[in-house]
Amino acid sequence: MSRTLTTALAAATAAAALVVSLVGCSSASGAGSDPTSESGKTVKVGVVGKSDPQWPAFVEAAKKEGITVELVDFGSYEQPNPALAEGELDLNEFQHIVYLAQYNVKSGKDLQAIGSTAIYPLGLYSKKHKSVKEIPSGGTVAVPDDASNQARALLVLQSAGLVKLKSGGTALSDVADVDTAASKVKVTPLEAALIPTSLPDVDAAIINNDFVKDAGLTFADALTQDDAKDATAQPYVNIFAARAKDKDNPTYLKLVEIFQKDPAVQAGLKKASGDIGIPTVLSAADLQKVQATVESDVKAHKN
Repeated sequence: MSRTLTTALAAATAAAALVVSLVGCSSASGAGSDPTSESGKTVKVGVVGKSDPQWPAFVEAAKKEGITVELVDFGSYEQPNPALAEGELDLNEFQHIVYLAQYNVKSGKDLQAIGSTAIYPLGLYSKKHKSVKEIPSGGTVAVPDDASNQARALLVLQSAGLVKLKSGGTALSDVADVDTAASKVKVTPLEAALIPTSLPDVDAAIINNDFVKDAGLTFADALTQDDAKDATAQPYVNIFAARAKDKDNPTYLKLVEIFQKDPAVQAGLKKASGDIGIPTVLSAADLQKVQATVESDVKAHKN
């Protein structure tokens, strides 16, 4: 999520191409126009971390385009989606697609991704080897033991050619899904917070972004990480979400465009992420296709 929250990864999604053009919208945005006239109200956007530098820049950029934005700050990730579903917000931006899909399935709500912001790569690190190729056959690689991070970690390993997942990889993959006979390495689950201190004891490990510094490493030390252009990473793209009835709202789509395009907003995003956030632009239609696939996976697992 926009503050490096990670949850389970959905991999069985059709590849949606990254696009360089921004989401189009039909509302005018020049001087003298009023994109908010449709609703006649300020657009309320829920976030986690209102003080992050991209948000003041976003409010100011929107104001220049004639849109008044009110940021509503939340203290935890569990709050913004219910607030949006109940109409207390118009939009929120704090989560990736997997988190949104899991919320929808669990709650029975229908919030929709309408614009992408960035992806925060998850990396593989080692104190023994300088490249993925150096990791020996039969070597041990640690992954987080919590379900919210394990699936994504396994998909990073699969993309690197270190493991093969029996299902091909889904939002709910775990170590039981590893095809040991067809995999190069053994996978060991460990508590995420303990992996940094355990790194010298394994050949490599997937380390959550919040714990990389604890291992005495930098993000640049990663041997490999999610590729934002890879379909397996796209469910982890952070997004603006709206109620389904508002997914084509021109004012809301204009706000997505402003976030993606304004230099001050993008500079703030980069600063807030410690330079690891990769600005990512996917069309609303592609985001919604990925979301639908993830929700289907989650529902199938429940059954």
